[in-house]
Amino acid sequence: MAGTYLDLIKSRKSIRTYDSRPLEADALDKLVRYFDNIKNPYGQDIVFRILDTQKNGLKSAVVTGAQHYIAGKMRKIPHCEEAFGFSFESVVLFAWSMGIGTVWLGGTFDRADFEQAMELENDEIMPCVSPIGYPAAKMSIRETLMRKSIKADNRMKLDEIVFDGSFSSFPNLPDNVTRILEAVRWAPSAVNKQPWRIIVSGDTFHFYKKQHKGFMSDAAGDLQKIDMGIALCHFDNAARNEGFSPVLSLDVPDINAPEDMQYTASYILG
Repeated sequence: MAGTYLDLIKSRKSIRTYDSRPLEADALDKLVRYFDNIKNPYGQDIVFRILDTQKNGLKSAVVTGAQHYIAGKMRKIPHCEEAFGFSFESVVLFAWSMGIGTVWLGGTFDRADFEQAMELENDEIMPCVSPIGYPAAKMSIRETLMRKSIKADNRMKLDEIVFDGSFSSFPNLPDNVTRILEAVRWAPSAVNKQPWRIIVSGDTFHFYKKQHKGFMSDAAGDLQKIDMGIALCHFDNAARNEGFSPVLSLDVPDINAPEDMQYTASYILG
C-alpha cells in the first residue's frame, strides 16, 4: 500500500471475516523474516509464530475463514505488556502494508489450544493473538454488528487526549508534531476505549493510561497496558517518519495527574 505512515494507520481496519485462502508462501516468508527484526524500546524479546488453524485446532467465536493465526509470547516481567503491544502492532501494520488483514484478540478464542501451540512456559504469557489472512469481499453480519456496537470507526478528538503541561488545555503544536499525535489518535484499542492521554512539555511527551472499569490485570496480562504499547508504537514510528529520533524515558514526571491516570512512559523528540 502506497502513502505515508499516517495513511497506512488510518486505512487499516480490524478484519474478522476472511476469504478462506491460505496465505501465499511468499507472504508467509516475509512475515517470518519480519519477526526476526522487530524491536521495541523496552529491549524485550517477544517470540512470534504463525500457527496453522486446522493443524493446531484453533478457533475464535468472532472470526470466520482464517487459515492462519499469529501469536506472541514473552516472559512476565515489568513493562512486558507495553513491549508486547508495541511489537505486535508493528506486525499488524506490516501485514496490512501487504494487504493482509488482522484483528487484535485478547479474548473470544480458545486460549488453551493457542497456548499449547505456542508451547507456553510457566514464566511466559501470551496476551493476544490475531487471525491473519486476506479480507473477504463482504463482512459477516456478526462483524458488522460488532463494529457498530463499539463504534470501531470513531476516535476521540485530539484535544480530548493531548494536553499542555497539565490535564487542562490543548497545546499549540507544529504540523509535523500534530501528524505524529494523529497517528496515536488512530491507534486501535480493546473495545475502542482509547485509554491514552498525553501531556506535552516542550519536546517531551508523557503518556498516561486512563483506567477503565472492567480492564484489570489477569494471568494473561493487562489489556490496557498493551493498548498503551500500541500507542507508543504509533508515536515512535510516526516520529521517525517525520525525521525525529525519539527516545523512550521511564522517569516519572512531576505532574499532578488525576487518580484514574497511571503513568506509562515518556518520549523525547530528538
